[in-house]
Amino acid sequence: MTAIMGIVNVTPDSFSDGGRYLDADAAVAHGFALRAAGADLLDVGGESTRPGSQRVDPAEEQRRVLPVVGALAGAGLAVSVDTMNAATAVAAVEAGAVLVNDVSGGLADPEMLAAVADTRADIALGHWRGHSDDMYARASYGDVVRDVVGELSARVRAAEAAGIPPARIIVDPGFGFGKRGAQNWELLRGLARVATLGPRLLVGTSRKRFLAEALSGAGEVDEARRDLATAVTSVLAAHAGAWAVRVHDVASTRDALRIATYRGE
Repeated sequence: MTAIMGIVNVTPDSFSDGGRYLDADAAVAHGFALRAAGADLLDVGGESTRPGSQRVDPAEEQRRVLPVVGALAGAGLAVSVDTMNAATAVAAVEAGAVLVNDVSGGLADPEMLAAVADTRADIALGHWRGHSDDMYARASYGDVVRDVVGELSARVRAAEAAGIPPARIIVDPGFGFGKRGAQNWELLRGLARVATLGPRLLVGTSRKRFLAEALSGAGEVDEARRDLATAVTSVLAAHAGAWAVRVHDVASTRDALRIATYRGE
């Protein structure tokens, strides 16, 4: 079954849960709760990538994430680090992370790919066209699926050229990153084409704006409704061949994936 990556935001400004888990102890407890709910992997991030967010100094990012990564990994849990900074990636791997989740696909920090190549960690390469403060200015596509596949292919080639074997590379089409509402839906419909890039496809639609926009004609779109929409799109991603889905609410997605694959045994 498609794996579930649980989100642990150690930030004051993430769009849906900023500040809830800024304290390291709270973040660690949240990580354990996500694991108990069925998460296969915990993605720890110290820098928000919500639209309009500002960059965080790598030293501050590391102050936030390293104690959490170390505590969770030290307890035997599989941990990834959500970062665009090579120095943070290396420090997190040294603290026990097994995966570097770079939403910029190695573009934000030119040292990232070589740094990860020197570790044993895997890397998730996200489709990205610029930082959060102006990413929608670059949301222009001829064919969004074709363009994403082409641009991600270039990032895969760059990772391989830097010395990262294909078996350690994961691709992420970057839902919401430099993509407006309808473009995300077109990309979701074309996920099977993105999945042809490699053996592992990571999909993250959790609580994103395009889900709320689709539901906005039927009353207030609170967190619970976004989580239900996330579970549905996670099932669609699984059917398209996703290796893993990245979500805030693990339990609802776990149940949705289980029902979608249940055969009455």
